[in-house]
Order: sequence, then structure tokens, then C-alpha cells
Amino acid sequence: MIKPVGRPRLLLFDFDGTIADTFDAAFEILNTLAKEFGFRPLAPEELSKARDMRTREVMKFLRIPMSKMTGIARRGSEEIHARMPGIAPLPGMPELLRALRDDGYELGIVTSNSEVNVNLFLEKHDLAVFSFIRSSSKLLGKARELRAVVKSHKIPMSEILFVGDETRDIEAAQKVGMPMAAVSWGYNSRRSLEEMQPDFLFDRAEELVAHLTSQPRV
Repeated sequence: MIKPVGRPRLLLFDFDGTIADTFDAAFEILNTLAKEFGFRPLAPEELSKARDMRTREVMKFLRIPMSKMTGIARRGSEEIHARMPGIAPLPGMPELLRALRDDGYELGIVTSNSEVNVNLFLEKHDLAVFSFIRSSSKLLGKARELRAVVKSHKIPMSEILFVGDETRDIEAAQKVGMPMAAVSWGYNSRRSLEEMQPDFLFDRAEELVAHLTSQPRV
């Protein structure tokens, strides 16, 4: 893993569970699609257990074959699109993003949600603070998008920080050697994130912004 620098030149954010509070909608959509694609629905009492699992463990738990993931992801994006008007930002995130923008950071989004959905959300909540959005149609395709950002921006890995809420975000960052800040207010539990040893782990948006804005400029 590449050692992170004090002040990154570029901050990359996951979207679902990091910026946008899509947890309840995602749970509803998952169980809607269970009947359509023939996998086991997730019971409400199993949510806590699922939050402790990595992505592939959840797939195994619900008996979702990898061959169906592309179709499930496409349908999930369609279903969340209809719900986007009702999706709110997670607590403290609008203030965090504006504060980082005002502090001179360049911000980008790397997500498995669609660019259309993300733009709908950003426009509704007056969050035009991002330079770009990169969307992967594959649930486990973020590593490729992270490499593409490095290539297009010509910034060393050590000068980028990826912020996300899931174990698959940590896996993607570690796969490409990018510094990673995990946040515990999203899809995966703090325990599951901590086990994967991200470079940083924050429990509140205020902690993340305080850390980043305190870094000296170079």
C-alpha cells in the first residue's frame, strides 16, 4: 500500500452510503429484485449481520450468482433512479463537501451508481462541487475507475485519497495502491471496515473535514 501524503491533491468520494443516504432504498430494491432474479431476499433482522460481511460474502449469503450481477446492477440503477427525488444527503456531508471545495481541494466521484442518478442528486441538493463523476456498471469495478482517474489526471497515487463506506471500496483502493479513508456511517459496519485496515477510519463527517483541512499546503 502506498503511504499517503499529508495533503492530497485530489479527493475521490464514493456516492451511495458515503454522500447519499440510499441505505433504505437499496434494501427495498434488493428484496424487490430477489423475486425477479431468483435469489434469497434479505430479512430485516439480517441487516446487522449483512453489514459485517464483505460484498462477495453477501452474494454467497443471498445465493446471488456472479453471472447475474450485471443485470442486477442495471435494474438496481433503474429502480434507484425513480427514488432519487426522495434521497437525502447523509448528515454533515453537504457542509463537508463545500468546506473541502472552499479549502482548495479538487473533488471527484467514483461510483457504481449511474452518472445520471448522481447528477440528479447533486442538482437537487445544490452540490455542484465536483470536477467529474466516474461511473462503473460493475459492482466490483471501482479499481478500474480509480486507475483511470490516475491516468487522466497524471497525479501520483500517493497524492489521491479515496473516501468510501464499503469493504469493496477498501478492496479497490488496496488493489491499485491508493490511500483510503473509510467512513463508518454507510453500508458496512465499523468492525468490518476496521478489519481491512484502511489508512484512515472516520465515524463522523466533522472528523474527516477537520483532518483534511488541517493538512498543511505544499
